[in-house]
Amino acid sequence: MAVIAMRRLGETVGAEVLDVDADRLLNDDGLPAACMRGLEEHGVLLFRGLRIDDHAQVAFCRKLGELARFPNYPIPEVMEISFDPDNPNAEYFASNDHWHIDGALDEVPAKASAMSAHVVADEGGETEFASTYAAYDALSGEERARYAELRVVHTFEAIQRRTYQDPAPEQLAEWASRAVREHPLVWEHRSGRRSLVFGATASHIVGMDVEEGRALLTDLERRATTPDRVFRHTWSVGDMVIWDNRGLVHRACPFDRRQPRRMHRTTLVGDEPIR
Repeated sequence: MAVIAMRRLGETVGAEVLDVDADRLLNDDGLPAACMRGLEEHGVLLFRGLRIDDHAQVAFCRKLGELARFPNYPIPEVMEISFDPDNPNAEYFASNDHWHIDGALDEVPAKASAMSAHVVADEGGETEFASTYAAYDALSGEERARYAELRVVHTFEAIQRRTYQDPAPEQLAEWASRAVREHPLVWEHRSGRRSLVFGATASHIVGMDVEEGRALLTDLERRATTPDRVFRHTWSVGDMVIWDNRGLVHRACPFDRRQPRRMHRTTLVGDEPIR
């Protein structure tokens, strides 16, 4: 069984992997399992200065699980996150500035993601992570009992309206064509752990006054993402981060979008519906 040396980066989330270079990443057959154990414990693993190319990133991530495909990109397993006008998803990346779970609108959310930095902004553009397991653990007993009964509707429009407050009719029509999902506020995982399901896709709580429900969700997000509960990574070219999408929310920090910033993300297909 492979062992990796790690340095904790936060009280509730984040650890830096200290003894893995590009060669070990690709050739240590025990490393994928060790990384998955590390994700379960820390939520986010940072490989600082790894400097691997897309093919190496895909090769390693295939050892972690099945990979999602993004057919509009040169390497379908790698989504380029940038505001380049030629990027087919550039319009939607601005909403990454809000706390979210990847795939909250899919039938099954992503299991995990790996992202590496190819071009970084001169200032800003960090990525922040917060544990939704820790958010649940911090609830009072009364809150746990109450929230176990609540269900939340998630929509594409909810997250896009945070960026586009005055959308065009074409935007509204496109948003309305996307899936709508209803999830429990408390996710009971197969592992036995529980986490909270919130973020910018959350539209309203079923059976609750809309404003009251949004106030509750806003309060939960605020409590879960106080500075002492957040790992903020300041990127350098060559860094790679892997995160457990099932137990985290994350967001990009603002930067001057006239500057180039290019991140390459590989996503592991989920195997656990939110229940």
